[in-house]
Parts: sequence; C-alpha cells; structure tokens
Amino acid sequence: MNQTALINGEVITVNSKNEVYEACLIEENKIAAVGTTEEIKKLVKSSAKVIDLHGRSVLPGLIDAHMHLFLYGNTLMHLNCKDPVINSVEELLSKLSEIVQKTKNGQIIRVFGFNELMVQEQRYPSIQELDHLSQEHPIVITRTCGHIGMVNSAALKLADIDSSTSDPQGGTIEKDGRGRLTGRLIENAFLHFNQYVTYSDEELFNALSKAQEQLFSYGITSVHDAGGFDENSFRIMQIASHKKLIKTRIYAMIGSLNDCENFTKNMLNAGVITHTGNDFFKIGPAKLFTDGSSTGPTIATREPYTSDENNYGYLQYTEDELYAIFSTAHQNGYQITVHAQGDKAIEQYLNVVERLLNEYPREDHRHRVEHLGVCPPDLQEKAKALKVIPILNPSFPYEFGESYIRNYGERIHYMYAARDLLDRGIISAAGSDAPITTVNPFVGIYTAVSRLTRENTAFGQQQKVSLMDAIRMYTYNAAYASFDEGEKGSIEAGKLADLVILNTSLLNCHIEEIPKVKADLTMLDGEIVYANEI
Repeated sequence: MNQTALINGEVITVNSKNEVYEACLIEENKIAAVGTTEEIKKLVKSSAKVIDLHGRSVLPGLIDAHMHLFLYGNTLMHLNCKDPVINSVEELLSKLSEIVQKTKNGQIIRVFGFNELMVQEQRYPSIQELDHLSQEHPIVITRTCGHIGMVNSAALKLADIDSSTSDPQGGTIEKDGRGRLTGRLIENAFLHFNQYVTYSDEELFNALSKAQEQLFSYGITSVHDAGGFDENSFRIMQIASHKKLIKTRIYAMIGSLNDCENFTKNMLNAGVITHTGNDFFKIGPAKLFTDGSSTGPTIATREPYTSDENNYGYLQYTEDELYAIFSTAHQNGYQITVHAQGDKAIEQYLNVVERLLNEYPREDHRHRVEHLGVCPPDLQEKAKALKVIPILNPSFPYEFGESYIRNYGERIHYMYAARDLLDRGIISAAGSDAPITTVNPFVGIYTAVSRLTRENTAFGQQQKVSLMDAIRMYTYNAAYASFDEGEKGSIEAGKLADLVILNTSLLNCHIEEIPKVKADLTMLDGEIVYANEI
C-alpha cells in the first residue's frame, strides 16, 4: 500500500470544529489519519514517502465553485490585456497590428480582458481603428466581464450582422447617431455572436490543458465549470476527463456562454440528471443567465445606477419565462442555478424558486445562485428561507471595487455579502469566475478577510469574514454546493486525498501577505500533480 505522510506542519482540516493538526497520512487515494506528528509516525511503514512540512500549512484541495475552464484556458493562449498589462488603446492597436502580420487571412484574432476604464483614453477602440488593422481577419475583443465585445467589420460579417439587424432580447447591437454599427455588442448580442466564432477541437483541448496547469499551481483540484462555449466544448470536456487528458475534478453546469437557453433545454430533454458521473466529472445544475455584468455595468437593479439615473440594467427573462424553463428541471430532480448579479435579477430568481418549492416541495434541493452581487437584507432572508446556496466572488471587489462604488453607491455595503450570509446561517461558497478576474484563490481569501480593493480602498467593511470562514468558502462549502461534502472539502479520514501544501503558515500570515501565498505541492487523488521546491 502506497503511503505518504505529512508531518511537522499546520494541517488545517476544515472539519466541523475547524481543528488544526500537525500531520496527516495518505494511503493510496484516501486520507487515512490526521493527528500529531508522533501519532502519524507510528502508522508509517518503512516504504512510505515522508514530507517534513517545517511549519507550513496543508489545506484541503481548493475548490473554485464558479469559473469558466475553456474561456480561462483561451485567455492563456491569446492576447490578454491584463497580462501583460495594456495601458492604452494605442498600445492595444499596436500589439494587434503585430498579430495581424503573423496571422493568415481569415483566421480569427482574439483579445481578452479589455477594460475601457483601465486604459488612458477611457474608451473602446473604434470599428474604424479595427478595420484599419485588417478587413481580412475577424477581430474579436472580449471585455473583462465577458458580456461585452468589440469587433471589426469582418467579424460582424461572419455573424451576418449589419445596420438593419434587430437587437436580440436582453442585448444591444450598438449603433451611432446615424444608425451605423459601432462594432460594440452588449450582453445577448455578444453572447449570440460568439456562436459564429467557434473554436476547433484542438484549441479546446489545449485550453483545458493550459487552464489545468495554472489551477494546480494554485492548489485548486476541483472546479465548478460555469459554462463552456457550446455543445461541442461540453463534449470535449467530458472526453478530456474520461481519457484523463485532464485530471481536475469537474462539476459541469448545464449551461453555455453561447445560446445558453437552447443548450440548457436540450440537455434537460436528454435527461442527464445532476450529479451523474464519477469523482472526476459530474453533471452540475441547470443554469441560465438572468442579467448582465457587474462591471459593464449591465446588471438588473431595483433602483437606478448611482452613475446613471436612467439605467437599471438588463433583465433577460420575465419571471414566468424563467419559471417555465426551470419547472420541469426542478420537478425532475435537477439542481438549478442562475447568473444573477443585481437585486432585481436575484429577487426574480428567488421568486421562481419559491413558486417551485411551494408547488413541488423537495428536500435538500441545494438550488444555487451564482454571484449574488447586490443582495440587500430582505433578499438575504428570502435566500435563507429557501435554502438557496450563494456562490460569491470575493475577488471581484479587489479588481473592480472602484467601479462598483461609482455605479452602485451605498449598495456596496451588501455586495457579495459574505458576513451577512454567514450570520444568517447561510452556507455560501466562493468562485473566481476566471478569467473575469484572477483565478488565484488567495486573492479571493484576502479580499474576503480585508474587503479592500487593489487600490486599498475600503469596500463594504462590515462584510469581512474570518480567515477560517474564507478558507471554508473555498473548501467544505464549495464541496457542499456540489453535494460532495462527504468525499472532499476537508481533511478527514476516508475522504479523497486532494491536498495542497503552502509555502508558509497561512494561519500566522499577515493579512497583506495572503495574496502572495503560493502552493509548494498539490496532490489530487493521492497523486502529486504539481510540485515546487519543497
């Protein structure tokens, strides 16, 4: 029997008592025991691998409860405005010009992570500027939120969009004062457009591989995938997992970035129920988008934006439309969830869940809500009564906090309201929504604990949680959100040997140093999948 012993460290179990031990023992792919170093040494065979932690922390393998594997992987293979940082439209156009010169005519050129608020000119590149670069290459620039895109004429032609094309429900094909296309596609207009600029199977496999490398380097062993591009990307994800081309444990939501409603309906009609699968790939909740981006800003709010008294954002469905789609799913035993950032969208979804539970009662449904951005006390109480699981994004205020303050004013005091939810006894988990923001879980943990933006601006300080509570959101609570708390999410005998050894003692780390914490070793299913010097 293969054994690995971790001794002389800080084993943060995240069990029901939040106990911390010195050591643990792994046998094959399971955790066999936790205890003192002396207790574990008595169980170790001569053939065992022994790792001296020298005081470093061990955590359960971290779980990102909301991210987009394919989209994140693709940002690692194309121009990303966040890395290296692009500070101006002029700099972006210069880099694009270089890419155009190296790219065959007709091939799509993709850019990710653009934020008009972070460039000197405080604007998007114009369609004229992009057309000047090339009329032979479709150019697609995805804003940092993933809900808005800027494209050139060649890309619009692929989607058969011209000045006479009508706006889709819940989206805008932007035109100037003369009715001419600007190249900017907002919400459903952009999400629908993306089905015309798809990826090859090879690109999709490569994206998964690139994403996994980064996940393991941060100690992330499980992800809740919040939607690939389409049916084909969902198929590729299953093949990659089945053939062990990707080892990351995946809880795959039934939803997609392109034409989400039809994808979700087709999957529901196929009858593949939530939690079908194995320890490496399981079917997750049926998912829909109900509103837009918190940074767009396009979220659906009950009161107008502080920055624009005429703007309430986008709502994708009526309550009856949302109910009609989810009714069959709920009755047939599916977990359900929605992307809901604004309080109007959150209220709409909670109303639907309430109707479903009143008409078709279910125990332990664990229906979720992704993001739960602007959520005042009345909606928090309703979420508690319905036993809905919020999946928060603690790192959003870190990157986007200043724009939230500008757009939502006093509402920031109950944005991603981790403390309020905890005080109400609501189990909430955490996800990065990568690549919308960094996949680094320690930035998320830091922001949950400090509620400070990257510029050190205080952001809803009353929502700060303890370090242990933040860790729990990325471990046990995330496992609970996928019905897997009996198998992973804490370091306890009998659970899967998914662990991460950090490069320091997390419990003795100064708060401002948390974002710099790194993984020294990541173990998944008892196998070392990432190792720095240890």
